[in-house]
Amino acid sequence: MIPELRRRFNSRFEQSRYEAMLAEINRRYDNSLVFRVSETPLFLTGELTRHLLQACHDIVTILRSPEFLAQVEDAVPPGMWVAREDAHPTFLQLDFAICGNEQGEFVPRLIELQGFPSLYCYQHLLDRMLRRYFGEVIPEAFTPFFSGLDSQGYRKLLGEILVGDCDPENVVVMDLCPHEQKTRIDFYLAQEYYGIRPVCVTEVIQRGNRLYYRDNRREVPIHRIYHRFIFDELHKKGVQPSFRYDDEDVEVTWVGHPNWFFKVSKYALPLLNSPYCPPAYYLRDLETYPEDLENYVLKPLFSFAGMGVAVDLTRELLDSIEDRENYLLQRKVEYAPVIETPDEYAKAEVRMMLVWQEEPMVVNNLLRTSKGKMMGVDYNKDKTWVGSSLAYHEPM
Repeated sequence: MIPELRRRFNSRFEQSRYEAMLAEINRRYDNSLVFRVSETPLFLTGELTRHLLQACHDIVTILRSPEFLAQVEDAVPPGMWVAREDAHPTFLQLDFAICGNEQGEFVPRLIELQGFPSLYCYQHLLDRMLRRYFGEVIPEAFTPFFSGLDSQGYRKLLGEILVGDCDPENVVVMDLCPHEQKTRIDFYLAQEYYGIRPVCVTEVIQRGNRLYYRDNRREVPIHRIYHRFIFDELHKKGVQPSFRYDDEDVEVTWVGHPNWFFKVSKYALPLLNSPYCPPAYYLRDLETYPEDLENYVLKPLFSFAGMGVAVDLTRELLDSIEDRENYLLQRKVEYAPVIETPDEYAKAEVRMMLVWQEEPMVVNNLLRTSKGKMMGVDYNKDKTWVGSSLAYHEPM
């Protein structure tokens, strides 16, 4: 992306340092680094950084409009509505493929979005680890953070959002079997940074209108829930939360309200109109299919981690779908070869990570790289210099 920085990083890269970095993370956090970490970060040009920020601005402007909010009012599936919804998502992820345009420039194209948390704590740690092991090839002025934040300011802001004015022992990170999740390193870091502990959604105790978790023999009140569980996962596994999440009287604050997982999701893609957003259509609304089906991808509205996506479409496949209200077609984008690696170029996807208190704010990013047909482990077997990392940019 920035040729001189790329050459400098690649020429000084040492496999032993990369492995030592991963070993330190696993040693400190109970071998919880279970996803592949790329050997390299991405160095963004100022031009691409400005495009990414403009794309975020365009999309957020739509998301906060009365018209959009009315259109997603019924997005929450039956039986999954949660009481005490707030006015907007606390967390927002915007995933952009890095593509090329006709002028030969790198530009972002929205692939997915989600009103749900991401690896906010882990990405903070990753920056520290990359600087510890590869600091001499990462310019000091470059940063993964946005909105004027530095490492300390980012960590402080995240703590204010997660804990608020509560005692940390009254705040929990809630997921299904949190110690078995692939994202559990983020939970352990939230506990280290802020003193909030992971709790399984099935282990919460409801007494009247209050919630508790058990700490040895003591029942500890829950005042705030950092929401990390996904209803689709609960339903597929036949699991029910041990409390009434649709009860208006339960006195708890959701940090990242569950309803926004559905309202700001792939469900919203057909409602977005921006040069940065490829056209998308609800399958239920299509009387005829596009003639060039090879240029479209089929996506479930509410899946996560790329589950259920089909890239090789036929009319027969689309005709066979019975629950058409749960799918959309999105025009494909062509990922550009962005990152020069020792054997071949890698493609990149940048997740812009936002928080939303009074106003939405871009705060950090997450990078995913691939050398296969799609992002993900299944398409990158036996590949190196692929996986997750972060993107550094010059201060804006």
